Amino acid sequence: MSETEIEIEAPPERVWEVLANPHVYDEWVLGAQEVRDADESWPAVGSKLHHRTGVGPLSVDDETEVVQSDRPRRLGLRARARPVGEFSIELELEPTGSGGTRLVMREGADVGFVAHVPGTDASIGARNVLSLRRLKALAEETPTAHR
Repeated sequence: MSETEIEIEAPPERVWEVLANPHVYDEWVLGAQEVRDADESWPAVGSKLHHRTGVGPLSVDDETEVVQSDRPRRLGLRARARPVGEFSIELELEPTGSGGTRLVMREGADVGFVAHVPGTDASIGARNVLSLRRLKALAEETPTAHR
């Protein structure tokens, strides 16, 4: 299991707005190439986001499902990139004394061949450092600036 942490200069409610917008998922999740569709109820428990994941021409169409949703504190996801594997993801948001957010992302591969490859957690951690920097940039800009 990989754990990555970042401080974001925006309140948890603003960070949650980004997490709750399925149309920007591919802008902050490194490796997500395209959001193909999303349930209108995203990020309600059981809702799904359909995406293309991969690098360059090596990509797969699959989905991510919400398994836990506690606005604006915690989002639990089950990401599938079959046949590579399936991943459990938890995003935990905590307000800071300065009005920002401490975000902790935990992710682990627990199904598929990638779950048995040495170094998978380190690779996930490196990817998530970049993903959380992207999320930070989206959350720190004004709500209408990006759209």
